[in-house]
Amino acid sequence: MSATNADEGREKVAADGALDEKSSAQEEVEQPITYEQPKGLRGLYAHPRTQSPLSSLGQLIHSPPHQIVLTKPDRSINNKLGSKLTLLLGTLGYALYVGSYLAMNIHPNAGGFVIAAGALLGISAGLLWTAQGSLMLSYPTESQKGQFISIFWSIFNLGSVVGAAVSLGLNSKSTANSVGNGTYIAFLVLTGIGCLIPLFMVDPKKMIRTDGTKVTTPRHPSWKVELYGLYVTVKTDPLIILLFPMFFASNWFYTWQFNAYNGYLFDIKARSLNNLLYWIAQIIGSVLIGLILDQEKIKRRIRAYAGWGILFVAVWALHIWAYFYQRDYKRPVEGLPDPFVKYTTDTPGYGARVALYFFFGIVDAMWQITAYWIMGAMSNDPAKLAHFTGLYKSIQSAGAAGIWAADGDKVPYMNIFLSTWILLVVGLALVLPMIHLRVKDSTDLKDEALARMDDSGNIIPVEELKAVDAKAGSEKVGV
Repeated sequence: MSATNADEGREKVAADGALDEKSSAQEEVEQPITYEQPKGLRGLYAHPRTQSPLSSLGQLIHSPPHQIVLTKPDRSINNKLGSKLTLLLGTLGYALYVGSYLAMNIHPNAGGFVIAAGALLGISAGLLWTAQGSLMLSYPTESQKGQFISIFWSIFNLGSVVGAAVSLGLNSKSTANSVGNGTYIAFLVLTGIGCLIPLFMVDPKKMIRTDGTKVTTPRHPSWKVELYGLYVTVKTDPLIILLFPMFFASNWFYTWQFNAYNGYLFDIKARSLNNLLYWIAQIIGSVLIGLILDQEKIKRRIRAYAGWGILFVAVWALHIWAYFYQRDYKRPVEGLPDPFVKYTTDTPGYGARVALYFFFGIVDAMWQITAYWIMGAMSNDPAKLAHFTGLYKSIQSAGAAGIWAADGDKVPYMNIFLSTWILLVVGLALVLPMIHLRVKDSTDLKDEALARMDDSGNIIPVEELKAVDAKAGSEKVGV
């Protein structure tokens, strides 16, 4: 690379501003350049607390495992196209997927359409989740990440609450034990509205954090450099690999909870009510863990250990409780009548079983938010966080696809339950050393190799970047 190009690359890296606030415990360095946030209604609309949740509103239903199709390259697509356009493209597959189920209800031979829509959803869901995750983790300051993730998760699950409430209202008097056209039409309308949300978002390049620092935006002009950035991300931060089992387990448990537990034990009315309570529990869990992970009076490393400890106790307590229910029933033999009588809302024992399902919802939210929060503790750079969230969603989806396939092959419910329990424990066991070795009280510039990479793929040394940054700051003050 020529000296001129190198200088231009350094200028572009510096022009995007400092990565985030530095810890006061660090050696004295230049303060990041700060900018004044817009005032009035424009300031409210362009505020990070407004724009980050806005990026979540389109996610009104959960992504099924089909999204594994293109999640891995989607992180590079996000960094190349920008988060706003990536979000818009990512919402389209959801409406198509819901519409395919409506078509299947009307025309039973439309199975091919459902499969094709699922494959397309795999592409669009990867785009949506990668862009959303990058924005959610880069818009807040280091002390606000738990709060922003909780806001996202609450809004995301509010969509599920609305969907579950619609389903409950439509199925409360149903005896068919199946979903009607009205339910799918309602979901189709909701997802259609969600497709329009990205059009109203502020350009991330104009976003200013609450501390006055600008959000850095990916600068990579070529796909080659962008793909190289993925390699740099993993090579310079290899401890992310210790989170892979946690990612893998994060959608694995849905199959047992949704199919082997709620789907099998309860009738359609009870299932609909259970779903409503489950998604409400998700909101409660997200708020609780967000408050814990953002306690500024407590060091970030200690908060990380606290979040881990809560998950460890909850996973063991709930699965011991659930074991005593799972041992009392088995998957029915195909072709033979099922003697099991499904629970209704009036059946004795229903209350305890739905309480377990409610607590599973709380722990699910805590698990997902803790995973996001740990990634956010590793970086403040949107490009690097896009790679992290892309890895998270692809590995998560691989786990979900695997256990859905096992469920389709009629693996015994107890086996699915035990595999879920074991994966969660293994995931937590590997997260503990990762927290010890990698989570710091503040993110260092030396850990942000991708943010220090110029347009040609060269990584600028920290000292050189600080010198250029200081020069830019002095020029700003001079103006």
